[in-house]
Amino acid sequence: MKKILIVLLGPTAVGKTDISIGIAKHFSCDIISADSRQFFREMKIGTARPTNDQMAEVKHHFIGFLSVNDYYSSNQYERDVLSLLPQLYEKNNLALMSGGSAMYIDAVCHGIDDIPDTDPGVRQKFNRKYSEEGIEGLRIMLKIMDPEYYRVVDLKNHKRIIRALEICETTGLPYSAFLKKKKRERDFNIIKIGLERSREELYDRINRRVDEMIRMGLEEEARSLFEFRKLNALNSVGYKEFFDYFEGKISKEKAIELIKRNTRRFAKRQITWWTRDKEINWFQADDSKGIIEFLDTQTIV
Repeated sequence: MKKILIVLLGPTAVGKTDISIGIAKHFSCDIISADSRQFFREMKIGTARPTNDQMAEVKHHFIGFLSVNDYYSSNQYERDVLSLLPQLYEKNNLALMSGGSAMYIDAVCHGIDDIPDTDPGVRQKFNRKYSEEGIEGLRIMLKIMDPEYYRVVDLKNHKRIIRALEICETTGLPYSAFLKKKKRERDFNIIKIGLERSREELYDRINRRVDEMIRMGLEEEARSLFEFRKLNALNSVGYKEFFDYFEGKISKEKAIELIKRNTRRFAKRQITWWTRDKEINWFQADDSKGIIEFLDTQTIV
């Protein structure tokens, strides 16, 4: 019987957690998390991690299994998920992956370019350069080390520039040499379910969720991680705004306002990414019955 991977995706705060648990319980399967921020054990409140009760209902994988000090990439995630899936398929020919980290989802579904892992120390070097000199210094280095990638990269995105520079320095080859864009064959079928809401409803949910995070102690969680603020894992919405507040750059009220704004912008970028994927079957996020009925017609369990 052909193995199936259901992929549940959608922007932040759309309601993936409840729907994924409903699907997992219906098909008696585990949940593979594809939310890269939830990988880090120290980041609970600010990543809207499923509650202990929710994780007790259904077994979740790849939640809280790393420290913020650990380096982890979409390449490693691809390898780890592909290693886990055969174990899950021994119990059930259907598996469920749920999350909003598009690059990680794409890595599992289609494979990504075979880019080598890098030394975290190399990343720290370029992060320091960014902190001390700004993005222009990084741009100059990239133009020298990899002019081909320099022509196509978003020159406003320092993280992408740093990633390219890491590869250039570690391998001695230009980053563009690794970008083959070859889709890899998988030994399982993939069914993608996308969750959507009206923009007004989604933005309202984001604002209310941030308010709830504040009530739950997001400020205290961010303060406990302040010493790690230079790490890549903490360059994340909900934390970096509070770090600016702790450093006296902005007020607490402004930090909360920016968390809401930046989360809305992040959701918009997620939606834009997925509009290019014609394999996604889109459903309103409150149509759990319709989603289950659709999956029942697409799967044999």
